[in-house]
Amino acid sequence: MQIKRPKQLDISIIMPCLNESASLRKCIKEAEQYLTHRKLNGEIIIVDNGSTDNSEDIARKLGTVIETENKRGYGSDIKKGISQSRGAVLIIGDCDTTYDFSHLDGFYVLLSNGFYDVIIGNRFTGGIEKGAMPVSHRFGAEFLSVCGRLRYHVKIRDFHCGLRGMTREAAEKMCLRTDGMEFATEMIAEASRLNLKTGQVPAKLRKNHTQRISKLRAIPDGIRHLKFIMLKRNLNA
Repeated sequence: MQIKRPKQLDISIIMPCLNESASLRKCIKEAEQYLTHRKLNGEIIIVDNGSTDNSEDIARKLGTVIETENKRGYGSDIKKGISQSRGAVLIIGDCDTTYDFSHLDGFYVLLSNGFYDVIIGNRFTGGIEKGAMPVSHRFGAEFLSVCGRLRYHVKIRDFHCGLRGMTREAAEKMCLRTDGMEFATEMIAEASRLNLKTGQVPAKLRKNHTQRISKLRAIPDGIRHLKFIMLKRNLNA
């Protein structure tokens, strides 16, 4: 994947954003806390996907890097963030307060020291707060992850965790093309195709206490993931 900006920083924390004004400030503050505590030279990139609330104003006032992606979709946002990043390590996370950006060592330390090229969070070992994930969503996530493990011959238990990371070198090698939620699966498929060192770390899923409409469309997104898994090992095949 082509990355335009040169490597200058230790870490880039990328947050796809669509109308997250109620939660964005907390996520940015947690990420800032992590960078300060670890004394890292890093950046926080908010990729706005057409928000109609004041998400962009919040991000601007807090001094983050703001990128705009006009093409709708989770994958579109992340690809834009990756292409504009400057970090040697890239951490991707949902900015809806369900993940704690102040505790990223499980990702950063392993990636920056070369133990892994790609790391996916595992909510099933990290813990899921009561009310954070409906039973139907958990069943769907576990089922699709089983399908993914069989298809791509990887040990990743949670294919769809919203907190994940990779090295800059890994991102440059990957051919990431999908625009929707199936991007989460494509990222693992590409890591498998390229024989990248892929690992997983516990990631606690917190309950979102803000008033928001979930971006996840359980049935359509689940079907898209399943079609991707069953029909295409990767988009270059």
